[in-house]
Amino acid sequence: MKNRKFYLSMILLLAVSMILAACGGDESGSGDGEDGGSDQPEFINIATGGTGGTYYPLGGTFAQLIEDETGITTTANTSNASAENMAMIDSEEVEVAFVQTDIASYAVEGSQMFDAPIETIQGLATLYPETIQIVTSADSGIESVEDLAGMTVSVGESGSGTRLNAEQILEVHGLSFDDMDVQNLSFDDSTTGIQDGSIDAAFITGGTPTGAVEGLAAQVDVVIVPIEQDMAQSLMDEYPFYSEDEVASGTYGLEEAVPTVAVQAMLAVSSELSDDVVYDITAAIFENTDSITHPKGEFITVDTALDGIGIDVHPGAQRYFDEQ
Repeated sequence: MKNRKFYLSMILLLAVSMILAACGGDESGSGDGEDGGSDQPEFINIATGGTGGTYYPLGGTFAQLIEDETGITTTANTSNASAENMAMIDSEEVEVAFVQTDIASYAVEGSQMFDAPIETIQGLATLYPETIQIVTSADSGIESVEDLAGMTVSVGESGSGTRLNAEQILEVHGLSFDDMDVQNLSFDDSTTGIQDGSIDAAFITGGTPTGAVEGLAAQVDVVIVPIEQDMAQSLMDEYPFYSEDEVASGTYGLEEAVPTVAVQAMLAVSSELSDDVVYDITAAIFENTDSITHPKGEFITVDTALDGIGIDVHPGAQRYFDEQ
């Protein structure tokens, strides 16, 4: 009898030990990364731009790739683009955001439209050139930047990178917003305004072809106002984040290429995201670039992903690119 009680006690003790060991194993961390599976968010929100630009359709593609590859529910949201997107990362409304490289630098520095540095922003990758397009119609008679004086011109939404691009380009041409009737419109509203005659021209910063301008070109003869080489050089001397660019012939029905300038589009992420999550987001995009159907997809490559990024790269993204 004593032996039987002894053996029963040993069996119970062994069972309890196994249960405790199993529980302890679960607490030691699940997931594959060093940060542990508990750091993986349930949702990721991507701030893009207006529906007529390039950010929005690309953001939708990226959201699908991230969700498919990581299992994290991911949504692309419309916004007023670059400057607002940085504020949305700072307020934890989104985790990932499209932004121009110049605006990301201003956000980190706390300069221009930012009253104080935003410390939660880090870079994921640069994507493609964002071309500054000064759009008008053949009927407007506008042929040069100087011709914008006295006209009704959309310079982009308040707080957008486009608005600052417009201000800087006008500056090197000896003009300012005071020289024209300035409207702060989205890309879609800008092209609608050109079509119905309520505005004469619009600054649009985005990858070409830009959806809103393509829609306009289906209705009227589109003209892209050139930024000539000497003015482009003056702009680059003052603001080094610009580079020379062109709107290619055939785009919007143009018979010849039009010289202009560009900044870079990039993805910024919250520094609050774990290294493993950002690594996985980066891999989801750059290992599936063949799924990007937008024409700007051809520019999105590992080889150029850190070119001109201008702010600190998130360690998770840096780890991915180092491995490549």
